[in-house]
Amino acid sequence: MFKQTQKFPKELVTIAWVLVLGTMAPMLDSTMVNIAINQLGQEFQASLGLVQWVMISFILAMGAAVPFSSWLVDRFSGRTIYLWSEIGFGLASLLAGLSANIYMLISMRIIQGLFSGLLITVMFTLLVELFGGAKMGQVMSIIGVPMTLGPMLGPMLGPIFGGLIVQTSSWRWMFFVNVPIVMIAIIGLIRMVPKSSPQRRLDHFDFLGITLLVVIAVSLILGITKASMTGTFLQIATLRLVGIGLLASIIYVFYALKTKYTVVLPLHLFKYHNFSGAMLGDLLAGFITTGPMLLFPLYFQDVRGDSLIIAAIALIPQSLGMLMARGMIGRMIDQIGARIVIILGVIITVIGTLPLVYLGQTTASWLLMLIMFIRGIGGAGVKSALQADIYVGIDKIYVGAASIGAKLFEQVGSAFGAAVLATVVTGYTVIHPVNQPNQLIVAYQYGFLYATIFSLLILIPAFMMTNRMKK
Repeated sequence: MFKQTQKFPKELVTIAWVLVLGTMAPMLDSTMVNIAINQLGQEFQASLGLVQWVMISFILAMGAAVPFSSWLVDRFSGRTIYLWSEIGFGLASLLAGLSANIYMLISMRIIQGLFSGLLITVMFTLLVELFGGAKMGQVMSIIGVPMTLGPMLGPMLGPIFGGLIVQTSSWRWMFFVNVPIVMIAIIGLIRMVPKSSPQRRLDHFDFLGITLLVVIAVSLILGITKASMTGTFLQIATLRLVGIGLLASIIYVFYALKTKYTVVLPLHLFKYHNFSGAMLGDLLAGFITTGPMLLFPLYFQDVRGDSLIIAAIALIPQSLGMLMARGMIGRMIDQIGARIVIILGVIITVIGTLPLVYLGQTTASWLLMLIMFIRGIGGAGVKSALQADIYVGIDKIYVGAASIGAKLFEQVGSAFGAAVLATVVTGYTVIHPVNQPNQLIVAYQYGFLYATIFSLLILIPAFMMTNRMKK
């Protein structure tokens, strides 16, 4: 149906996988620690409120690091920043495992988060430099599985790996285990990834622009995260933080329009329809990825009474759906454009999500497996197409800036999707107190209904994406 595209040289494919390997530890590390909260509180004799900052500080630091990535890449080159970020993440992981008190652990988590944000953002910049923006569809077919599964399955697999480590040894090994992975990635990076020069050297450090973007990222992510923890968007702290983020966004727009210097995230990038569409799509994609992935394990455990391990196994069909679809999706993106792929992905996702609105406590396992498999195909199509289309038509010197926008919108969208669905489920249980699993199922049905509705909204930015079927 789709003609075979020209294959990339084996060396480039190997480089792509080396870059992906360097980001796998940060992806899992972002959620692995969650399972050890009680143990950390007991060992350090710290309150739950203080221990929670072991998780929150990592997430906020990731968001804060993203705006710096473009300036650093333009100043020192992508390979250099990626290498030192990998080294920094490894050292921070080692020191986190050696932490003598809770404050040292939180400090190391902040450093881990900063380097994680740089790693994931700079990785895409390097991929575009190596392969070119026009062929990102084919690139995503090569690396799309780990990059798509990471954000979707990280919230599930992280706690499982963390639980196994805590049960068999000590919580400290959740950090020590990163060190050998980082060492392998560093060796591969030094040996395989060619040295590169900065795409553009900027004498001016955009201090105000970067500061505003950091405020935007931290305020919105923290505010939305608080909403997911409390089950409401109307809490004063949430409204205040979101308000600060929105105000900083308005100030940044005026600043970017008036300044004579080159800003870290140029507004002219939004003149590219595919870039603007991808940003809007990333804001909504959390309702396909992180939002439902927050509900699935809770449904399997709270409603069906399954263990955490069984809940993780139940998600395997979704991974298989992504794996089987990746090759076809990459060829489709490069040959017919992201628009049609996203539309088809949304339709398939809805087909795999709408039945969840009617699921029950005893829904057949084979049906759930089929539903998850279908969702995997649809989710892979939407996410891969959004990520691939960001860079189409954009000048190479602005690839780093485009990566900043992509990561910021993706992080806010992920937090937003999870917070809205968590609020729907929590809100229902507050209004309609439930005592039995068969009563609790209604709350999850409403959550999946909202996920279906918001998934359909991605059709709007889909029409802003590239369409190569037009002559």
